[in-house]
Amino acid sequence: MKVVILAGGLGTRISEESELKPKPLIEIGNLPIIWHIMKIYSHYGFNDFVICLGYKGYLIKEYFSNYFLHKSDVTFDYTKEVLEVKFHHTKTEPWKVSLIDTGQATMTGSRIKRIKNFVNNETFMMTYGDGVGDIDIDKLLHSHKEKGKLATMTTVLPPGRFGAAEIDAEGLVTDFLEKPTGDGNFINGGYFVLEPQIFDLIDNSEDVVWEDYPLKKLSSDLNLNSYHHGGFWQPMDTLREKKLLEDLWAKNNAPWKLWD
Repeated sequence: MKVVILAGGLGTRISEESELKPKPLIEIGNLPIIWHIMKIYSHYGFNDFVICLGYKGYLIKEYFSNYFLHKSDVTFDYTKEVLEVKFHHTKTEPWKVSLIDTGQATMTGSRIKRIKNFVNNETFMMTYGDGVGDIDIDKLLHSHKEKGKLATMTTVLPPGRFGAAEIDAEGLVTDFLEKPTGDGNFINGGYFVLEPQIFDLIDNSEDVVWEDYPLKKLSSDLNLNSYHHGGFWQPMDTLREKKLLEDLWAKNNAPWKLWD
């Protein structure tokens, strides 16, 4: 099953760093946050990634182009007439990574639409390139299959500055609330499982916001299942949040580090 990662946004709320690099390349413990996200999925055996590029996407291409080299011991033999390169021990993961330019100004829903041909008309997973958590991907998939809906959205309980999702007794998302002032409301935590029929909800323009019409249409049709994650979840929207994640990683206390 393929994992789609949205990695094309501007990251304006963390512009101190995203001015120089795309947000998914901002580092936690000297490793880009997108690497951490991919390691979460890889821990559960999902290693086929489709990354939706936009803002400074060439830097993400360069990162993965050099990934094998940077993760390996290597000998460059300049004594030969033709340079000889020999790789020794490598620490790379068994990843297949497709890097797709989905446009500079393209919104989230339209980015998803533009990778339709890369998911082969099959069920796929999708998340954003800036949030980590100790998400149990196996349980997420089980919930999706059990409910039989077109989409499953991981919901979390965060600070009250986010818009909230209203969920009924059957675990279906029925409505969205605009930034409630109090706590206790579930929000979109990313980490979706999606059926290919969701592409029918997105037109071919560049301004479809996934969190607007497509998700609202799915919820109004009772086709959006909620998988509630009660563990750790943290987006990296600001420098304060980056520092929080950095501190957890530095203290070897990162809850999202599910791998050995």
